[in-house]
Amino acid sequence: MKKTDLFVPGRLCLFGEHSDWAGEYRQTDRSVLSGKCIVAGTDQGVYATAEPAEEVFFLSQILENGSPGRESSYPSSFASLAEVAAAAVFDSYAAGTAAEVIRKYPGLGLKLEVTSRDLPLKKGLSSSAAMCVLVARAFNRVHQLNLSVEEEMEFAYRGELLTGSLCGRMDQACAYGRKTVLLTFDGNRMTAETVINTSPLYFLIVDLRANKNTRRILKDLNSSFKNENQLIRKALGEENHRITSAARRALENGDTIQIGRLMTEAQKIFDEMVVPSCPSELTAPRLHEILQHEAAVEYALGGKGVGSQGDGTAQFICRGPEERDQLATALESSAGVICYNLTL
Repeated sequence: MKKTDLFVPGRLCLFGEHSDWAGEYRQTDRSVLSGKCIVAGTDQGVYATAEPAEEVFFLSQILENGSPGRESSYPSSFASLAEVAAAAVFDSYAAGTAAEVIRKYPGLGLKLEVTSRDLPLKKGLSSSAAMCVLVARAFNRVHQLNLSVEEEMEFAYRGELLTGSLCGRMDQACAYGRKTVLLTFDGNRMTAETVINTSPLYFLIVDLRANKNTRRILKDLNSSFKNENQLIRKALGEENHRITSAARRALENGDTIQIGRLMTEAQKIFDEMVVPSCPSELTAPRLHEILQHEAAVEYALGGKGVGSQGDGTAQFICRGPEERDQLATALESSAGVICYNLTL
């Protein structure tokens, strides 16, 4: 069988971060409101080729420094791959997803080679989820498993959980590709609705070139939520419902000014009601420096953090491509960040 070419984009959460895992608490506590978020596939992603193999999972990746990694080989058994997933190594996310696929389809083998990646790692753009979806999709396409997109997402989600991650189901929405989707999380049930904007929307994604600890953020916020902290429950519940509902209307109407206002308002709510549950990671001085940068005030209509928040990535919406280019040039030259375009 000839090689199969694959691409999976990253995922940008425009509104509603953390509401995915929060909505899962409805399984045991119906007073918790459903989670709602609006996500979009990024222009950047992971490229790979895949082909069948005999009861072995061969994997070669692009390393964190951008150089090609050596090929690794793992037995196609759930136990072996789950052990790699739990080992906190670079192949863990891919191995976890392969383990879940092998658990249901014993004996399958795969040779997966990541040929290129322009998606930044550890920046809140779902690079780990993109890798998990890539593995699930590779098995699906190569072995003609006839899985739906949602089934690929489920394998990817369970695979990421095998690494010890406390992620929700939002990240795997990168499986939908380069489109905008409203996701609703009600217990362990997720539904998706496509959001279609009537005119192009010009976003700028800004890699802050700083550090954050996503696992610490998720651990602390989950702990606070489980202990019925009313601030975080209100932020991820009724306030999030209000913001995402208004944001959907603004996106569909192509109302860039309103989208900008809502992004700024969402960040204010997050800072006041969520940050106190994990101040060591979410106070995020670098993020707020960029959000308040004079170029952002001049060229952007609004901005906020990305993903789990913290000092990973910022996002802005601009009136048009010219303003976006001016903002990117100003931030890169004066603040030492790296900018990526996203047009919806």
